[in-house]
Amino acid sequence: MTRSPVKSSHIRSVGYDEATRTLQVEFNNGKVFNYADVPLAVHREMIYAESVGRYFHAAVKSRYEAEPVSEEQG
Repeated sequence: MTRSPVKSSHIRSVGYDEATRTLQVEFNNGKVFNYADVPLAVHREMIYAESVGRYFHAAVKSRYEAEPVSEEQG
């Protein structure tokens, strides 16, 4: 999945797969997670949010199931 860089102190890049509704988040520590069944609107709101990290914590982190991405998948 292709990710786009974002301005954030904790998140390096964000990607989205419309077919599977998967949001992929790469953190500044190098870890990457997929979040399942995320609406496209959430992805768009996140990448355009004034604070990407704050939006992620409020709207994604505790609401969608996270799965770590192995290096082969990333």
